[in-house]
Amino acid sequence: MILTADQDALLGFYTKLFGVEEIFRIPEQGPTFYLGLRIGDTDLGLVSQPKPETEAAPRILLSIAVDDVDETLGRVAALGGSVSGGPNDMPWGQRVAHIRDPDGNPVNLTQPIPTP
Repeated sequence: MILTADQDALLGFYTKLFGVEEIFRIPEQGPTFYLGLRIGDTDLGLVSQPKPETEAAPRILLSIAVDDVDETLGRVAALGGSVSGGPNDMPWGQRVAHIRDPDGNPVNLTQPIPTP
C-alpha cells in the first residue's frame, strides 16, 4: 500500500506506466479512501491520507518487473515521475533502473537480462 495525498496523480501514473487495473474502491461512491489496483498478478493499494509522513525513511520501495526497462524509463518524466538512477545491468541477471513516482516514492524497474 502507498499512502498519498493525491490518489488521482498516482492512479494516473501507475495506470499509464504499468497498465494497472482498478479492482475495487472503498467506498464505492464519494471520496475514495482506498483504491485496490492490480499490476499483472500483484495487488497494490493507494490509501488517501491528506498529510502522509515525509520526514521519515521512504514509506515503501516497490520493485516492478517490466518488459523493457529502457522504454519504461523513457515515459516516467512525462507522467509526473522522475528518474533517480540507471539503467544498469546487474551481475545477478537483471537490468535495473530507479525512479520516483509523483509523490516521491522510490520504485525499482527490473527486467531479466537474456542469457546468450
